[in-house]
Amino acid sequence: MKAIEITSYGAPDVLRMGERPDAQAGAGEVLIRVRASGVNRPDVLQRMGHYPVPPGASDIPGLEVAGEIIAGDAAAMAAGGLKLGDRVCALVAGGGYAELCVAPVGQCLPVPGALSDIEAASLPETFFTVWSNVFMRASLQAGETLLIQGGSSGIGVTAIQMAKAMGAKVIVTAGSDEKCAACVALGADHAINYKTGDFVEQVKTLTEGKGVNVILDMVAGSYIAREVECMAEDGRLVIIAVQGGVKAEFNAGIVLRKRLTITGSTLRPRSLAFKTSIAQALREKVWPLVASGAINPVIHSTFAAADASGAHSLMESNQHVGKIVLTWQAGGQR
Repeated sequence: MKAIEITSYGAPDVLRMGERPDAQAGAGEVLIRVRASGVNRPDVLQRMGHYPVPPGASDIPGLEVAGEIIAGDAAAMAAGGLKLGDRVCALVAGGGYAELCVAPVGQCLPVPGALSDIEAASLPETFFTVWSNVFMRASLQAGETLLIQGGSSGIGVTAIQMAKAMGAKVIVTAGSDEKCAACVALGADHAINYKTGDFVEQVKTLTEGKGVNVILDMVAGSYIAREVECMAEDGRLVIIAVQGGVKAEFNAGIVLRKRLTITGSTLRPRSLAFKTSIAQALREKVWPLVASGAINPVIHSTFAAADASGAHSLMESNQHVGKIVLTWQAGGQR
């Protein structure tokens, strides 16, 4: 099979099309003929040597795919309500940038509604991440306010739509007026250009001094001190990336007085059972909203798989709004 390989750690041009033995499904797994592969920030970190592959996972990058099931564990598929030929999207621990990809049955979901393979490939990583962090870990409730740092990212556009669908109010930050407008068009109640305004003061104004109930943070670093200042009582801060650095100094007195929770998680190393539970929740609570069009995939750009380096260059430029997807063969346009 053809696969995108990281020939050495470094810039996007270290990604090259190579050949590997065909992937083979084992117990509890399916083999997917990949039509499209989602591109995510962890892929970039892995390419740079900053995101070690979990034990037992493929060294081929790629954490989400869409395509058709062409082989697999028959009993496991039957138990999971899947069969040969089904169109699915899947969350994987690696191996997504390839023509064939193995996925645990529990981490596969049927392609919702009439979505294309490109649209379906953009779903798993961000939907699993947002559900597990915003709704499971931070317990966002209807009527509460969510602040999303980086609203125009793949995670951001998913979080905006999911939170609004669940009855929450949404404030986002983004790096340009154009990105802010895109976030509002997706349903955000307010968007703050963090390059021209102070998000702490604006959040306080927008919430009449009460602050936000939940913050989804992909920056960390110096942002944490500022986020603590604009949280409501019993607020929950969830850190899912550390683009601004791993160290922070903040006012612990505010944490005590407001009874704040500061937490975080990474998805890739979590157990199959945990990821399966997320998939089940998504299938029950979110997939009907995607199928009906209440929540929509947001695709910024597609690249032929052979141009994975171009996709990574765009990701690193931070010029995109939504997801970047690689396509394999003409089937990716289905």
